[in-house]
Amino acid sequence: MAPNPTGSGRGATVPRCLVVGLGNPGPEYVGTRHNVGFEVLDVLARRWKAEFEPNKLVQGHVATAFPPGLPVDRVRLVKPMTYMNLCGPSYAKALKVFEAEVAGALVVVDDFMMDFGRLRLRADGSSGGHNGLKSIEGAVGAAYPRLKVGIGTPPNGRDPADFVLSRYAAVERKELPFLLEEAADAVVTWLAAGMDKAMERHNRKKDPT
Repeated sequence: MAPNPTGSGRGATVPRCLVVGLGNPGPEYVGTRHNVGFEVLDVLARRWKAEFEPNKLVQGHVATAFPPGLPVDRVRLVKPMTYMNLCGPSYAKALKVFEAEVAGALVVVDDFMMDFGRLRLRADGSSGGHNGLKSIEGAVGAAYPRLKVGIGTPPNGRDPADFVLSRYAAVERKELPFLLEEAADAVVTWLAAGMDKAMERHNRKKDPT
């Protein structure tokens, strides 16, 4: 289901939309691959001139945005401030507090099984072993929309758990701002046109260099 208005004119029902970026709290995790979900939300907040504030009810930081030109009245940007493997209850609380449906709450998350720079939107699916997605699946089931951001694959022999908590290589740091902007564009497409159009536009392999 696309997060589009279900009516028009006075009295129209406009869904309440959430974008939930996953990451770990604390300065030691800033700039790590696992926190790319937070960074995508930072881009959206800057675009929409929204500011994050602590919200005890959802155990996270929340920014309320009023993006122009989209078929929603407002978008809540949510960063759970629990650790990654405990983010599911925060996601479920945000749904309740902001009276949103699961279909209107997009999760933005890192994926170390995809090449750096790739994006993949899906309406549902398995956790793929990701601890954050496992936690969300435990809270609401597997049928929730998600945007996976490719952070690169671990070198042979490197523990994936160590890799996702590492920082980007120099060449990746140069490309990261462009990746974050494109991921933010994918969120906007999802909000504006729904999942099918967003998948068609953004689920593509990175152009060869």
